[in-house]
Amino acid sequence: MLFPSMSSSIPVGALIGWMMLLTVKHVIADFVLQTSWMAIGKDQKTGWALPLLAHCLVHLAVSLLLILIVAPRFWFVAFIDFFIHITVDRIKGIIASRFGVTLENEHPWFWTLIGVDQALHHLTGFGLAIYMAAN
Repeated sequence: MLFPSMSSSIPVGALIGWMMLLTVKHVIADFVLQTSWMAIGKDQKTGWALPLLAHCLVHLAVSLLLILIVAPRFWFVAFIDFFIHITVDRIKGIIASRFGVTLENEHPWFWTLIGVDQALHHLTGFGLAIYMAAN
């Protein structure tokens, strides 16, 4: 088998619920509440730290709020999500700034970089959802 066997003791309903919640959180924080100052600023060669921090603090705030409403015992998961999100976005910013990957210059890697970034965020959500559903 290519993948290791996993226990089937994770409740599917809880897993789906957590995935839906974290996906809604991601859409709100990454698209609805992200300003152009954050989106453009976090990918710059200099001056990236404050826009990146502001963006990831939005993720932290929305995650923490939703988790506290649903299952307060998992409050720390919002901080795990924050640290993973800031790491993924910083790596994306380094690649974007080093290689000039922007929408404006129609760089061929632009949409690939966005897609990989979003996939990593959703895989993070999936991992966190598995953890919360199993516990």
